Amino acid sequence: MEPQKNNLKIVADKKNARMLLPNMLTLIGVCIGLTSIRFALDEKFELAIIAIIFAALIDGLDGRIARLIKGTSKVGKELDSLTDMISFGVAPAFIMYFWKLNTLGRFGWLLCLVYVICVALRLARFNINSNQEPSWRDNFFEGVPSPAGGILVLTPLIISLSGFDLFQLNYDLIVPTFFILTSLLLISKFPTYSFKKIVIPRRTTIFLLFGIVLFFGLLLIYTFNVIAISAVIYVFLLPISFFHFQKIKKQHENDKIQEEDDLEDVL
Repeated sequence: MEPQKNNLKIVADKKNARMLLPNMLTLIGVCIGLTSIRFALDEKFELAIIAIIFAALIDGLDGRIARLIKGTSKVGKELDSLTDMISFGVAPAFIMYFWKLNTLGRFGWLLCLVYVICVALRLARFNINSNQEPSWRDNFFEGVPSPAGGILVLTPLIISLSGFDLFQLNYDLIVPTFFILTSLLLISKFPTYSFKKIVIPRRTTIFLLFGIVLFFGLLLIYTFNVIAISAVIYVFLLPISFFHFQKIKKQHENDKIQEEDDLEDVL
């Protein structure tokens, strides 16, 4: 009789395997965010901003990849919040402190603390609201999202590097103003576009791809100019998103009232 062979096989959990890629991207985002602080310490502010932009791109990709390959998890959600806190909270605050806010003494450090706290509060509220039932409100964020907030507080530095500073702006006044306004927008309930559930018609897909390639091509060639213009466009989108939200909200309230009236008629 031949001896029985025991073939041992290691079977990987498919769910855990799918979680690996998005979580790795998130951890890479943490490293990039921390590296931007190192660049700011060495006064290499151009590289610090580029690192934040890369962190923002990764932040936009990891969640989408996780949903695409069905690799979402509670661990990934917590890691994503940790990355946002470092890359768009702590890192931008340190970059701006080493660039300009350190000249304002204790007030400059206070602004950094207030901004980072507002980012933490914004992320905590987002994690709570993300567990709610899907609705039309998912097309909007409550307040400015942390990646956009990180770019907004960096906008004065970006403008100074882009060559758009034609009027010799007073950064001692502009930088604190950006910090205060952005901090308030982060913790406010001001509706802003989420851009997560945009439906693109099939016939316009090729134009979308062309636009994305053109944008990143310009970003590679005219890096800080494109970032500065994008930040300004986002600021102008804020009031548009507010009025759009109010319009949709009013429509849904009217539809709800109509449904209640119809129900009363039936009864």
